[in-house]
Amino acid sequence: MPELPEVETVRKGLAQLVEGRTIVGVDVYWDRIISGPIHSEEFANQLIGEKLVGFERRGKYLIFLFTHWAMVSHLRMEGKYEVEAKETPLKKHTHVVFHLDDGWDLRYLDVRKFGRMTLVPLGEQESVAGLKTLGPEPVPETFKLASFQKTLKQKTRAIKPLLLDQKVVAGLGNIYVDEALFKAKIHPLRPANTLKLSETKRLHEAIIQVLGEAVEAGGTTIRTYKNALGEAGSFQVKLHVYGKTNEPCIYCGTPIQKLKVAQRGTHICPSCQK
Repeated sequence: MPELPEVETVRKGLAQLVEGRTIVGVDVYWDRIISGPIHSEEFANQLIGEKLVGFERRGKYLIFLFTHWAMVSHLRMEGKYEVEAKETPLKKHTHVVFHLDDGWDLRYLDVRKFGRMTLVPLGEQESVAGLKTLGPEPVPETFKLASFQKTLKQKTRAIKPLLLDQKVVAGLGNIYVDEALFKAKIHPLRPANTLKLSETKRLHEAIIQVLGEAVEAGGTTIRTYKNALGEAGSFQVKLHVYGKTNEPCIYCGTPIQKLKVAQRGTHICPSCQK
């Protein structure tokens, strides 16, 4: 699933490619992609004549800003956007096509069909289910140590599934939780309320640093992720623990282990992470 760095990279790419363009037509080939009170036919009709004035992101959600509407898009497992000349044949798994006034198309593809788009009046995007309960963005300006520490002290839940809860901090997924916990040397099964202040501080710093570096690298390509420019991310070359089963830990040389935590494949150094 695309996590915060991947979605942020898609946002930047779309802004570069299609911001300022006007929608002249919309084709929806899989109605269930369109969620919320506005059904697919009305979705298509409302967007005709609308100008793409900007793009935002909250956590893993991509937000399209039109003249009068906002579209909240969640890519889920395999969703992606591509910009193609209108005469280019549709690829398999193309489910929504936005026809632009410059003769190009913005196309949404999704092998698994799990992604969703929700159209709401401009300014009401925070009312969309999922968005309104998101925690802070993992950047220093909004992700404060004191609030993070208070949250952890109130939770007996294991730290990894707690970090995957988007209400605690927005945008974290399996890859970056593993990397942040490894960097902070904290075992993913540790109850959150057992972390000392020094450990919470290390983890807070690790989350900000790991995600910041991943955004700079354009995200991580493990399977099919590419940005809106058709480019793969490069952060996978900087991964220290995720996907490194049986490889030596960069700190102590102990083989990295893979285990299941809250039904998620999880990578740890059994020596460094306590």
